[in-house]
Amino acid sequence: MEFSHINASGEANMVDVGGKDVTERTATASGTVRMQASTLKAIKSDALAKGEVLAVARIAGIQAAKKCSDLIPLCHPLALTKVAVTFEEISETVLRVEGHCRLRGQTGVEMEALTAVSIACLTIYDMCKAVDKGMTIESIGLEDKVGGKSGHWQRQTHGSS
Repeated sequence: MEFSHINASGEANMVDVGGKDVTERTATASGTVRMQASTLKAIKSDALAKGEVLAVARIAGIQAAKKCSDLIPLCHPLALTKVAVTFEEISETVLRVEGHCRLRGQTGVEMEALTAVSIACLTIYDMCKAVDKGMTIESIGLEDKVGGKSGHWQRQTHGSS
């Protein structure tokens, strides 16, 4: 297996994407935050002292996607055209966070979507830790990506062919 971020001398290096075609590229990532039922109830009713948890987490996720190249050393700075962060209650104790990024460019936006989800989840933890230190952030991963040479990729769920 050859790694694109390692040069012939084995040194880390930023991939040259200058020769790649400019295409529409999207990526969607997700993760979950597991918490006490009372914590999720407080989030939904905006009853926490730090304020509107999901509004702040959404902005944090969007901001993180835009700053991805500042956080991950070999990521390219990208001119994102869209970043969206959404939330879905999976159960009375699990909140799903989804990040979606889009651009027209020469490299993908998978890392930006993953960063958006990671930081949104961490923000939820930060805003709720006073009432629920036992929260866990789980299952962060890429769900879907479209564009570029490799085309469309989608996570396969268990039991699908």
